[in-house]
Amino acid sequence: MAYIDYYQVLGLKKDATEKDIKSAYRKLARKYHPDLNPNDKEANKKFQEVNEANEVLSDPDKRKKYDQYGENWQHADAYEAQQQQAGGRPYSGYSGGGAGEGGFNAESFGDGGDFSDYFQSMFGNMGGGRGRQAKYRGQDYSSELHLNLRDVLEAQKQTLAVNGKNIRITIPAGVENGQTIKIAGHGGAGTNGGPAGDLLITFIIKDDLKFKRDGNNLHTTVDVDLYTAVLGGEVIAETLTGKVKVPVKAGTQNGAKVKLKGKGMPVYKKENEFGDLYLNYNVAIPTELTDKQRELFKELQQSI
Repeated sequence: MAYIDYYQVLGLKKDATEKDIKSAYRKLARKYHPDLNPNDKEANKKFQEVNEANEVLSDPDKRKKYDQYGENWQHADAYEAQQQQAGGRPYSGYSGGGAGEGGFNAESFGDGGDFSDYFQSMFGNMGGGRGRQAKYRGQDYSSELHLNLRDVLEAQKQTLAVNGKNIRITIPAGVENGQTIKIAGHGGAGTNGGPAGDLLITFIIKDDLKFKRDGNNLHTTVDVDLYTAVLGGEVIAETLTGKVKVPVKAGTQNGAKVKLKGKGMPVYKKENEFGDLYLNYNVAIPTELTDKQRELFKELQQSI
């Protein structure tokens, strides 16, 4: 089993901060994302390595074990437990070649077999019986899916390339920016027949030029001409599902808000439930008046 330096994969040093790791992961995940590199096996491989490195280094507990045990950090708890049962001290780091700082490489032990073989030979026959190799769950993979606000108005299906395979997922309506969903069993393969890890997808929802999202509610600005604001009337307002006529009360002030119930975002996993749309009125003051219009405004001013 070849040693993988997760810090090197992300282009980081061992003293990298959580912010450094997050920034490096996002940059590389976008660079090697399968959607941007179709049919590129090397990019797909890089994408998997980046996800694997982030999965370990972004978790403080996993990172601590990785720094101590190297690639075989997943076996740390079982190894230390066996050592304690055998009367020894917990493993404190192997200094042999190939493992990097603080970790060990299974290839460094005698015949170069992988860690599970070494673990079995060392502890498998304790207690007088033939030992069985422990099953270990595979690593979780992390990925980002970039969408527009209008993409999540309705549930939709998408095909993703994960670990060399195409999987079809359903994206629920109403997912929010930064929300993460889990696709069970589509992460890394387990060890010794253990279950596969999960695929964790984080949604990045691009800001909309027209609408600002606040949870399930939306906000937008609607221009109202001065005459309609003073005398009353109606305006045409745009929603995410089309245009609607909205009555305007006489004497409407600049900055006034009107709520259109049920015209916001769909509520996540709640069928036929929606947030509201808030219209912020921007009363437009005319900048070019004819002489007659100016005189009429003067007469109105004197009459008040």
